[in-house]
Amino acid sequence: MSRKPGSMYREIKGQAYCRREYMGGVPSNRITQFEHGQKGDYAVRMTLHVVEQCQIRHIALEAARISANRYLAKKIPQSGYHLKIRVYPHNVIRENKIATGAGADRISDGMRHAFGKPVGTAARVGADQEIMTLETTPANFTTAKLALKRAAIKLPSPCYIEVERGSPIAA
Repeated sequence: MSRKPGSMYREIKGQAYCRREYMGGVPSNRITQFEHGQKGDYAVRMTLHVVEQCQIRHIALEAARISANRYLAKKIPQSGYHLKIRVYPHNVIRENKIATGAGADRISDGMRHAFGKPVGTAARVGADQEIMTLETTPANFTTAKLALKRAAIKLPSPCYIEVERGSPIAA
């Protein structure tokens, strides 16, 4: 069975592991901001949805956010859009690190006590769930759509963009 690189944490397996008060040493969330731009009553609203259920790591969400916001900031003034991340990475991801190399059998425990140490967090999302919402003016429609496409590339599941209101094609 061949795996895609980075798909180790993609599948949702077992129960959610999110009660941080019982865990020690959970790495902090990498997402610095959940909203960008200026809130307002914009004519165009589009949303990025995932196609299949998966876990999205906090570093992938941050990469998608940076990618979309950087493109928008270059093309549109700050007052011309509002970008919002709709999911939060609650689920803590664990990894059982196994030593490799010469003498690893003497150092490593292998699968004995294989619960694992926390290595990061992830957002568990269902099929067709909203990931990002972007509001803008009709003049910036194509730029906004391109920004969401750039963000979708960073996510582990295939994505689609739903234009909720204000499509210039319909006008």
